[in-house]
Amino acid sequence: MNPAGRSGIVAVVGRANTGKSTLVNCILEEKISIVSPVAQTTRNVIRGVLTEPRGQIVFLDTPGIHKAESELGKIMNRSARASTEGTDIILMVFDASRPPRDEDEGWLRRALFEEIPVAAVLNKADQPEDCSSRYMDLWRELEGEKRVQKEIPWLRTSALENSGVRELVDFLFEQLPEGPHLFPDDVLTDFPRKLAVADIIREKLFHRLREELPHAVAVVVDTLDEAADGTWGIKCTIYVNRHSQKAIVIGEKGRLLRSVRLASQKEIRSVYDHPVHLDLWVKVEPNWSKNFWLLKKLGYQ
Repeated sequence: MNPAGRSGIVAVVGRANTGKSTLVNCILEEKISIVSPVAQTTRNVIRGVLTEPRGQIVFLDTPGIHKAESELGKIMNRSARASTEGTDIILMVFDASRPPRDEDEGWLRRALFEEIPVAAVLNKADQPEDCSSRYMDLWRELEGEKRVQKEIPWLRTSALENSGVRELVDFLFEQLPEGPHLFPDDVLTDFPRKLAVADIIREKLFHRLREELPHAVAVVVDTLDEAADGTWGIKCTIYVNRHSQKAIVIGEKGRLLRSVRLASQKEIRSVYDHPVHLDLWVKVEPNWSKNFWLLKKLGYQ
């Protein structure tokens, strides 16, 4: 551990689909969180570690706050809200290409009374529509409503275009306290390997299913064994709620599931530098998102 420089934990929060995972991946210049056009892709709090000569920042990539209709959704919201405890900075990420929603207002209301330093990031600044002023106006309205005056920094980024990201990192290092590194210098993330592999497979499903099915899908890595030649044998179960969904995931003549398997094998091999043999099985588990024991197995408890 290097005792020099600045070090701390930054909670990256906001409603679903504001680009939090894309922003963290961009900062780290490595993919630690899966991304897709589908909201609520991130289901766990994932720690990503940026280590530089000037110090170390531990980013907590959190699930997006959303209107929860299942036990999984409630767990994700609780996890996101609790992620700010014990952190050094709360980084609220907003989608500047869209007007504020109720969840955005909720984070701004909370920020008014936070004792932890708070900063606002207006992400997706590359998009034609710019609603940045509406977020700032809402902040001033809330200050007036609550009779509280609190200055917070507003930063603009486009994680997709890598614009404003370096300035954001510079700002965070300036705000963090001096102290030793929290993780060894070679650690990028401490996210469990089985959960990370499951997320890779889930991402491939998301990209192929789009809005058709994704929130009805969960992935569990049942076994991950390493052979003498270094090949990983991985067996996974994909859970869906209904038999009709199982048919969609498998696809005509098994084509969709095969394409997911091949794409997942390729990325897992790239990330972990091991040959991979992946077996995927689809299982119907009615209302799995309300099943406490299965959610625990999925790593959401």
